Amino acid sequence: MAGCKPTTPSEVIQPDEMEDLLVDYHIARGMAQLESNYGEQTYKQLLYWQAALQKHGYTQEQFDSSMVYYYTRADRFGPIYNHVLARLQDKAVSLGASEGEIGRYSDLTSYGDTANIWVENTTHVMVPVPPHHRFEFSIEGDSIFREGDSFLMQFMADFVYQSGKKDGFLYVAVDYPDTVVVRQTHFSYSGLSQINIKPTTTLGCPKRVHGFFYLGGADDPSTTLRLLFVNNIQLIRFHSKNAEKTKKENTDSFQSAEVVDRRSASATGRGDTVRSSSKVLPASRGTSPNRMVERIDSLKSRK
Repeated sequence: MAGCKPTTPSEVIQPDEMEDLLVDYHIARGMAQLESNYGEQTYKQLLYWQAALQKHGYTQEQFDSSMVYYYTRADRFGPIYNHVLARLQDKAVSLGASEGEIGRYSDLTSYGDTANIWVENTTHVMVPVPPHHRFEFSIEGDSIFREGDSFLMQFMADFVYQSGKKDGFLYVAVDYPDTVVVRQTHFSYSGLSQINIKPTTTLGCPKRVHGFFYLGGADDPSTTLRLLFVNNIQLIRFHSKNAEKTKKENTDSFQSAEVVDRRSASATGRGDTVRSSSKVLPASRGTSPNRMVERIDSLKSRK
């Protein structure tokens, strides 16, 4: 008994075969979108999909009933769909397909001025049944955030619905020392979705980025197939070039003021420099460059 593993009933399409079918399902949808205008897409998609079912020897009824079986077992369906996504990505790359907008940051690591800091799973299968209708995420700031950072969160959504309202929702919050910046969006279509967060530098350094995905419809007890695949999730952090420029300018200004102070301290005789008998204010890291110049001018006026 302890060594037994859950098996898929014989009347249900087995996991390996379901994986093959889902790969062809997505290819059929992609072909329909590329080869027809908006009014013809539904017809072309159905035509290509029926050809895929005949290729594998299944009917639409067998596919639908098998999907309902997996629909109630999202924990088992997740690994299947992860394999589907990996195969589709490999096929697209082998054919030289463009990765699109989301592919711009696919090679980023968690380092550099522009970095993908997403640390959770990049793929989630969601159904409008608790607890699989929601998943939360949290990325702590630590040393990867700086003042002036902006963020872009993006993902690909794929709704597989027999009927019912498609209601996806994403909530993203960025915690700062004294405030929280919130962005949110509803999405009800398959494709790319994005959220931009571009706060001002006056908020200080970000502390944490957190939020959740949510799929509505949990109040509907229907067993009609309703699946949302969220994949290629990325959270891109951009260091502010203006903030770095301002920091460098402030550092350069401080160093210049410090040099003027030291030269004035060693000067002798009369002239525009400070007399050697005058008390020179010490330079320190906490002294503002502008404030230091004001104090030097004040010493000059005492001559």
